Amino acid sequence: MNIAVSQELLDVVDENDKVIGVKTRGEIHAEGLMHRAVHILVFNSSGGLFIQKRSMSKDENPGQWDSSAAGHVDSGETYLQCAIRELEEELGVVPGHPLEHIFHVQPSLLNGMEHSPVYRCVFDGEMRLQIEEIDEGAWKSPQQMDALVSNDDSNLTDILRLIWRRYRKLALPND
Repeated sequence: MNIAVSQELLDVVDENDKVIGVKTRGEIHAEGLMHRAVHILVFNSSGGLFIQKRSMSKDENPGQWDSSAAGHVDSGETYLQCAIRELEEELGVVPGHPLEHIFHVQPSLLNGMEHSPVYRCVFDGEMRLQIEEIDEGAWKSPQQMDALVSNDDSNLTDILRLIWRRYRKLALPND
């Protein structure tokens, strides 16, 4: 893990998402403590979902396909502030409309003990992928995502499969 990344300060939270302390990312992961992260699903106006292939240099899930953008919430930062920051940092996307909060994933071993709201936005512009974090990106139709997830494709992160299954149960517009 990158030294600077492992030293990022994150809030430690309890099962109710109440802040109970601050530690470095490295400490939190080593100790399996609950903390905060976000996931953003970026759709185009045709209903396609953008997914990113995590860099091979990532400490977790290298080379796997993940949500459009995601990241840890810095200490003192709100979930929404983090989501907007991650969209801009990872994809070069500044959303033209407010992000839509669609659901919250509770902490578990599957998601690294992260309280994780999932946001959705529609974006049709050009993206600038952050090469340090993303090896490539791809647009997938809902049907393609359904097939990948129903086959438990091991090229997808566990959390993306969980998020997609839950998303498809919501019957949202543009699906």
